[in-house]
Amino acid sequence: MIEQILPTTVVVVEAFEDEVGAQLFPQEEELVAKAVDKRRQEFTTVRACARRALIALGVPAGPILRGLRGAPLWPDGTVGSMTHCAGYRAAVVGRATEVVTVGIDAEPHEPLPDGVLDAISLPEERDALRRLAEARPDVHWDRLLFSAKESVYKAWFPLTQRWLGFEDAVLTMDSGADGFAARLLVPGPVVAGQTVSGFTGRWLVRDGLVCTAIAVPTR
Repeated sequence: MIEQILPTTVVVVEAFEDEVGAQLFPQEEELVAKAVDKRRQEFTTVRACARRALIALGVPAGPILRGLRGAPLWPDGTVGSMTHCAGYRAAVVGRATEVVTVGIDAEPHEPLPDGVLDAISLPEERDALRRLAEARPDVHWDRLLFSAKESVYKAWFPLTQRWLGFEDAVLTMDSGADGFAARLLVPGPVVAGQTVSGFTGRWLVRDGLVCTAIAVPTR
């Protein structure tokens, strides 16, 4: 599903239920040794998706460990992103020669809990959400905004190794298309001699889910 909003230069593998019999590498087992069963199943299935994507890319399967702030550590020469929510797991990978960074997120297509929107959005974004809701009342725009900001962070972090708060980027979305744009309010990373001032991505609402994705090409 999420591959519809990603370029063909990346490989996507998704699952709509946890994979029975999926195995972890010993190093990965250590990361979830104390996790509850639900968390362990999510962790295992999304890594199974990531390994299948890497194999399709021609990269041998191996453990996908966690680095700074829990970000996944991808094999040399590759970039990737993973996401999971109730009823959905997905992983996307690409070659670093073709994709600078990638970030994906999936969420249940339902309103955010009370109080969350104020915590994750800027006043101008909330004003825009009200207008978007009038134009497209079938979309839970608050959840879409949250998901898009998660994708922005996942695309940002591999380039900077720095935190990006919800208030550090302002997002705009189009009710008549499937695109969104994020303008950074903090200094961005330098990529290929150019300072990154923002990201553009796409969104999809289908089958009770909202998905967002960013993929920055190398050229």
